[in-house]
Amino acid sequence: MSGERVKVRVKRLREKPGEQVFLPRYMTEHSAGMDLFADVEGEIVLKPGERKLIPTGIALAIPPGYEGQVRPRSGLALREGISLVNTPGTIDADYRGEVGVLLINLGQHPFRVRRGDRIAQLVVAPVCRADLELTGELETTFRNEGGFGHTG
Repeated sequence: MSGERVKVRVKRLREKPGEQVFLPRYMTEHSAGMDLFADVEGEIVLKPGERKLIPTGIALAIPPGYEGQVRPRSGLALREGISLVNTPGTIDADYRGEVGVLLINLGQHPFRVRRGDRIAQLVVAPVCRADLELTGELETTFRNEGGFGHTG
């Protein structure tokens, strides 16, 4: 496997005898993201247009200089119309609370979330911090102020 590797510590938040929530994991050898799993009691139903925060039952210790990006699963988006309200969601290196996934049902039918369902992806990525420099002028570019839809 190529690419940089970084150690991320993970803590299970709710232990149940014989019923542990799955830890995030890569589903194929070259997956960029690890699947995140729901840690819910029974099931949660999202009606069309509804959004809910789905717990994962885990907390992470992402090292400084990295972030966790929570992204939608393409299969759920295609088949069910399920996405994330804030995509990608960011897990900062200093956050130690439970990882939650803010699902939204953009589909036409109710969607059920059960314990152990794969609900999102987690990508761990490096970040850089910007040093802002106040200026009165910016250099011009070909695009300049062209915004949404400016290329056709």
